[in-house]
Amino acid sequence: MASNGDEIHAAIAGLQRLAEAFGVRRAQLAAEVGLTDHQWGVLEEIATEHFMPSMFARRRHSSAAAVSKTLRQLHEKGLIAAQVAKGDARQRAYGLTPTGVQVMSRLRKSRQKAIADIWADLDGHELKTFSRFSQQLADRLERYAERIGNEEQNGKDAVRKSV
Repeated sequence: MASNGDEIHAAIAGLQRLAEAFGVRRAQLAAEVGLTDHQWGVLEEIATEHFMPSMFARRRHSSAAAVSKTLRQLHEKGLIAAQVAKGDARQRAYGLTPTGVQVMSRLRKSRQKAIADIWADLDGHELKTFSRFSQQLADRLERYAERIGNEEQNGKDAVRKSV
């Protein structure tokens, strides 16, 4: 029987493989409609009608310049349109064009087909167990990353105060 350390490393390797496979598949789906994964992410967010470039950049750990570039690319492809936001002329409101709506529809259909082909025949009990476990693991990783980030920031603040 493998030691707990061996099981942990095997689980980490499996998770890394799964994350890479998801990344590859997402890139394939985006490429099917002539987009990059990042462009798809922005397009998805715009489709929710609550898109704010600065918040998107922050959540994705991206720069405002990178998001602006992506917005320009999506506009040039005819997938989005921008107009002055109601109530604040300094802001822009983004929306999908009819072509953008078609692209999102194609992406959703391809994604649904992949979900049906890959996930639909998996055992329900195993899916519930996996879902619970993955949520717990994600929560732990997020808390750990936040704690480490806070510790690093506190260390930087202490250095600044001592200088």
